[in-house]
Amino acid sequence: MKLADTAAVITGGASGLGEATARYFAEQGAQVTILDRDAERGAQVADEIGGHFAQTDVTSEESVSAAIAHAAEKMGKITACVNCAGIAIGAKTVGKEGAHPLDAYKRTIDINLVGTFNVARLAAVEIAKNTPDADNARGVIINTASIAAFDGQKGQAAYAASKGGVAGMCLPMARDLASSGIRVMTIAPGIFMTPMLAGLPEEVQQQLAADVPNPARLGDPREYGRLAGFIVEMGYLNGEVIRIDGALRMR
Repeated sequence: MKLADTAAVITGGASGLGEATARYFAEQGAQVTILDRDAERGAQVADEIGGHFAQTDVTSEESVSAAIAHAAEKMGKITACVNCAGIAIGAKTVGKEGAHPLDAYKRTIDINLVGTFNVARLAAVEIAKNTPDADNARGVIINTASIAAFDGQKGQAAYAASKGGVAGMCLPMARDLASSGIRVMTIAPGIFMTPMLAGLPEEVQQQLAADVPNPARLGDPREYGRLAGFIVEMGYLNGEVIRIDGALRMR
Protein backbone atom coordinates (compact mmCIF):
# COMPACT_ATOMS: atom_id res chain seq x y z
CA MET A 1 0.00 0.00 0.00
CA LYS A 2 1.47 3.33 -1.05
CA LEU A 3 0.96 6.52 0.94
CA ALA A 4 -0.12 8.24 -2.26
CA ASP A 5 -3.07 5.82 -2.45
CA THR A 6 -3.88 5.97 1.27
CA ALA A 7 -7.02 7.40 2.83
CA ALA A 8 -6.19 7.91 6.51
CA VAL A 9 -8.04 8.95 9.63
CA ILE A 10 -5.70 10.40 12.25
CA THR A 11 -6.85 11.06 15.80
CA GLY A 12 -5.21 13.85 17.74
CA GLY A 13 -4.33 15.37 14.39
CA ALA A 14 -4.69 18.96 15.57
CA SER A 15 -1.34 18.98 17.38
CA GLY A 16 1.78 17.06 18.31
CA LEU A 17 2.46 13.63 16.83
CA GLY A 18 -0.93 13.51 15.14
CA GLU A 19 -0.49 16.84 13.39
CA ALA A 20 3.00 15.90 12.19
CA THR A 21 1.66 12.63 10.84
CA ALA A 22 -1.26 14.32 9.11
CA ARG A 23 1.08 16.81 7.45
CA TYR A 24 3.56 14.15 6.37
CA PHE A 25 0.88 11.87 4.95
CA ALA A 26 -0.69 14.75 3.02
CA GLU A 27 2.73 15.76 1.62
CA GLN A 28 3.13 12.22 0.31
CA GLY A 29 -0.20 12.41 -1.50
CA ALA A 30 -2.47 10.67 1.00
CA GLN A 31 -6.00 11.74 1.72
CA VAL A 32 -6.32 12.69 5.39
CA THR A 33 -9.20 13.22 7.78
CA ILE A 34 -8.28 14.65 11.17
CA LEU A 35 -10.28 13.58 14.22
CA ASP A 36 -9.79 15.83 17.24
CA ARG A 37 -11.70 17.56 20.03
CA ASP A 38 -10.15 20.93 19.16
CA ALA A 39 -12.50 22.12 16.43
CA GLU A 40 -10.71 25.38 15.67
CA ARG A 41 -7.17 24.00 15.43
CA GLY A 42 -8.28 20.74 13.82
CA ALA A 43 -10.16 22.53 11.06
CA GLN A 44 -7.21 24.87 10.53
CA VAL A 45 -4.69 22.04 10.10
CA ALA A 46 -7.07 20.14 7.82
CA ASP A 47 -7.50 23.23 5.66
CA GLU A 48 -3.74 23.79 5.47
CA ILE A 49 -3.05 20.24 4.27
CA GLY A 50 -6.06 19.98 1.98
CA GLY A 51 -7.71 17.40 4.21
CA HIS A 52 -10.95 16.97 6.13
CA PHE A 53 -11.90 17.38 9.78
CA ALA A 54 -14.40 15.87 12.19
CA GLN A 55 -14.69 17.07 15.77
CA THR A 56 -14.46 13.87 17.76
CA ASP A 57 -14.56 12.58 21.32
CA VAL A 58 -12.66 9.29 21.06
CA THR A 59 -14.37 7.94 24.19
CA SER A 60 -17.83 8.26 22.63
CA GLU A 61 -19.18 5.53 20.36
CA GLU A 62 -21.61 7.94 18.74
CA SER A 63 -18.99 10.62 18.13
CA VAL A 64 -16.47 8.20 16.60
CA SER A 65 -19.10 6.45 14.49
CA ALA A 66 -20.15 9.80 13.03
CA ALA A 67 -16.52 10.80 12.41
CA ILE A 68 -15.69 7.53 10.65
CA ALA A 69 -18.78 7.86 8.47
CA HIS A 70 -17.84 11.45 7.63
CA ALA A 71 -14.28 10.42 6.73
CA ALA A 72 -15.44 7.55 4.53
CA GLU A 73 -17.88 9.82 2.72
CA LYS A 74 -15.31 12.58 2.12
CA MET A 75 -12.44 10.30 1.07
CA GLY A 76 -14.44 7.50 -0.56
CA LYS A 77 -12.75 4.89 1.65
CA ILE A 78 -10.54 4.43 4.70
CA THR A 79 -7.37 2.39 4.34
CA ALA A 80 -5.38 3.58 7.37
CA CYS A 81 -6.15 4.64 10.93
CA VAL A 82 -3.49 6.29 13.09
CA ASN A 83 -4.42 6.78 16.74
CA CYS A 84 -2.48 9.63 18.33
CA ALA A 85 -5.11 11.12 20.65
CA GLY A 86 -4.14 10.93 24.29
CA ILE A 87 -3.43 12.72 27.55
CA ALA A 88 -0.66 12.53 30.15
CA ILE A 89 -0.98 13.24 33.86
CA GLY A 90 1.52 13.08 36.69
CA ALA A 91 0.42 11.75 40.07
CA LYS A 92 1.96 9.29 42.49
CA THR A 93 -0.03 6.34 43.80
CA VAL A 94 0.14 8.05 47.19
CA GLY A 95 1.27 11.67 47.23
CA LYS A 96 1.43 14.56 49.65
CA GLU A 97 -2.31 15.11 49.32
CA GLY A 98 -3.25 11.46 49.67
CA ALA A 99 -4.13 8.66 47.27
CA HIS A 100 -3.99 9.08 43.49
CA PRO A 101 -7.29 10.69 42.38
CA LEU A 102 -9.36 7.83 40.99
CA ASP A 103 -11.21 10.03 38.51
CA ALA A 104 -7.91 11.12 36.95
CA TYR A 105 -6.80 7.49 36.64
CA LYS A 106 -10.08 6.47 35.01
CA ARG A 107 -10.01 9.43 32.62
CA THR A 108 -6.49 8.57 31.47
CA ILE A 109 -7.46 4.95 30.81
CA ASP A 110 -10.68 6.04 29.11
CA ILE A 111 -9.00 8.40 26.64
CA ASN A 112 -5.70 6.64 26.00
CA LEU A 113 -6.76 2.99 26.04
CA VAL A 114 -10.52 2.78 25.62
CA GLY A 115 -10.48 5.67 23.14
CA THR A 116 -7.79 4.00 21.05
CA PHE A 117 -9.71 0.74 20.95
CA ASN A 118 -12.98 2.54 20.22
CA VAL A 119 -11.56 4.25 17.13
CA ALA A 120 -9.63 1.17 15.98
CA ARG A 121 -12.63 -1.16 16.14
CA LEU A 122 -14.94 1.22 14.27
CA ALA A 123 -12.31 2.11 11.67
CA ALA A 124 -11.71 -1.62 11.14
CA VAL A 125 -15.33 -2.11 10.14
CA GLU A 126 -14.90 0.49 7.39
CA ILE A 127 -11.45 -0.72 6.30
CA ALA A 128 -12.81 -4.27 5.97
CA LYS A 129 -15.11 -3.04 3.17
CA ASN A 130 -12.14 -2.38 0.87
CA THR A 131 -11.29 -4.69 -2.02
CA PRO A 132 -8.22 -6.71 -1.00
CA ASP A 133 -4.99 -6.60 -2.98
CA ALA A 134 -2.85 -9.59 -3.96
CA ASP A 135 -1.69 -9.98 -0.34
CA ASN A 136 -5.31 -9.89 0.89
CA ALA A 137 -4.46 -6.47 2.35
CA ARG A 138 -7.27 -4.02 2.98
CA GLY A 139 -5.58 -1.57 5.31
CA VAL A 140 -3.68 -0.89 8.51
CA ILE A 141 -4.28 0.42 12.01
CA ILE A 142 -1.43 2.13 13.87
CA ASN A 143 -1.84 2.78 17.59
CA THR A 144 0.36 4.90 19.83
CA ALA A 145 1.77 3.51 23.06
CA SER A 146 4.84 4.96 24.81
CA ILE A 147 8.10 3.75 26.25
CA ALA A 148 6.34 4.43 29.56
CA ALA A 149 4.44 1.21 28.84
CA PHE A 150 7.71 -0.59 29.62
CA ASP A 151 9.78 1.93 31.62
CA GLY A 152 7.17 3.92 33.54
CA GLN A 153 8.57 6.45 35.99
CA LYS A 154 7.27 7.76 39.29
CA GLY A 155 4.00 9.55 38.86
CA GLN A 156 3.15 7.63 35.70
CA ALA A 157 0.98 4.83 37.09
CA ALA A 158 -2.09 5.95 35.14
CA TYR A 159 -0.25 6.89 31.95
CA ALA A 160 1.93 3.76 31.93
CA ALA A 161 -1.07 1.53 32.57
CA SER A 162 -2.99 3.10 29.69
CA LYS A 163 -0.07 2.80 27.28
CA GLY A 164 0.77 -0.70 28.49
CA GLY A 165 -2.77 -1.65 27.54
CA VAL A 166 -2.31 -0.18 24.06
CA ALA A 167 0.88 -2.21 23.60
CA GLY A 168 -0.75 -5.34 24.98
CA MET A 169 -3.70 -5.32 22.60
CA CYS A 170 -1.54 -4.98 19.47
CA LEU A 171 -0.96 -8.67 18.78
CA PRO A 172 -4.44 -9.98 19.66
CA MET A 173 -6.04 -7.23 17.58
CA ALA A 174 -3.75 -8.10 14.66
CA ARG A 175 -4.78 -11.73 15.00
CA ASP A 176 -8.46 -10.78 15.25
CA LEU A 177 -8.31 -8.72 12.06
CA ALA A 178 -6.02 -10.97 10.02
CA SER A 179 -8.91 -12.65 8.21
CA SER A 180 -10.12 -9.20 7.14
CA GLY A 181 -6.73 -8.27 5.70
CA ILE A 182 -6.14 -5.53 8.27
CA ARG A 183 -2.73 -5.16 9.87
CA VAL A 184 -2.29 -3.69 13.36
CA MET A 185 0.92 -2.04 14.51
CA THR A 186 1.89 0.04 17.54
CA ILE A 187 4.50 2.77 17.89
CA ALA A 188 6.03 3.45 21.31
CA PRO A 189 7.61 6.92 21.20
CA GLY A 190 10.23 8.15 23.63
CA ILE A 191 10.52 11.82 24.57
CA PHE A 192 9.29 13.94 21.68
CA MET A 193 9.09 17.69 21.26
CA THR A 194 5.33 17.95 21.49
CA PRO A 195 3.45 21.07 22.64
CA MET A 196 3.41 19.65 26.18
CA LEU A 197 7.21 19.45 26.33
CA ALA A 198 7.70 22.69 24.42
CA GLY A 199 6.14 24.49 27.38
CA LEU A 200 8.84 23.26 29.76
CA PRO A 201 11.83 25.47 30.66
CA GLU A 202 14.79 25.20 28.29
CA GLU A 203 17.03 23.68 30.97
CA VAL A 204 14.49 20.92 31.59
CA GLN A 205 14.30 20.19 27.87
CA GLN A 206 18.09 19.99 27.71
CA GLN A 207 18.21 17.57 30.63
CA LEU A 208 15.62 15.33 29.04
CA ALA A 209 17.55 15.36 25.78
CA ALA A 210 20.81 14.55 27.57
CA ASP A 211 19.30 11.31 28.88
CA VAL A 212 18.79 10.00 25.34
CA PRO A 213 21.82 7.86 24.36
CA ASN A 214 21.96 8.51 20.62
CA PRO A 215 21.09 10.91 19.17
CA ALA A 216 21.10 12.98 22.37
CA ARG A 217 18.07 15.09 21.57
CA LEU A 218 14.31 15.08 21.81
CA GLY A 219 12.40 13.32 19.08
CA ASP A 220 10.97 15.33 16.19
CA PRO A 221 7.23 14.61 15.74
CA ARG A 222 7.85 14.37 12.01
CA GLU A 223 10.02 11.31 12.71
CA TYR A 224 6.97 9.65 14.21
CA GLY A 225 5.01 10.57 11.09
CA ARG A 226 7.68 9.11 8.81
CA LEU A 227 7.68 5.85 10.80
CA ALA A 228 3.89 5.68 10.55
CA GLY A 229 4.21 6.21 6.81
CA PHE A 230 6.80 3.43 6.56
CA ILE A 231 4.48 1.06 8.42
CA VAL A 232 1.66 1.85 6.00
CA GLU A 233 3.85 0.94 3.03
CA MET A 234 5.65 -2.07 4.57
CA GLY A 235 2.95 -4.71 4.30
CA TYR A 236 4.82 -7.47 6.16
CA LEU A 237 4.93 -5.52 9.40
CA ASN A 238 2.10 -6.72 11.62
CA GLY A 239 1.33 -7.32 15.28
CA GLU A 240 4.44 -5.60 16.62
CA VAL A 241 5.33 -2.67 18.87
CA ILE A 242 8.17 -0.49 17.57
CA ARG A 243 10.05 1.77 19.97
CA ILE A 244 11.29 5.07 18.52
CA ASP A 245 13.33 6.52 21.36
CA GLY A 246 17.06 6.86 20.57
CA ALA A 247 17.73 3.81 22.81
CA LEU A 248 16.36 5.62 25.87
CA ARG A 249 15.51 3.43 28.85
CA MET A 250 13.74 5.41 31.55
CA ARG A 251 14.84 4.87 35.11
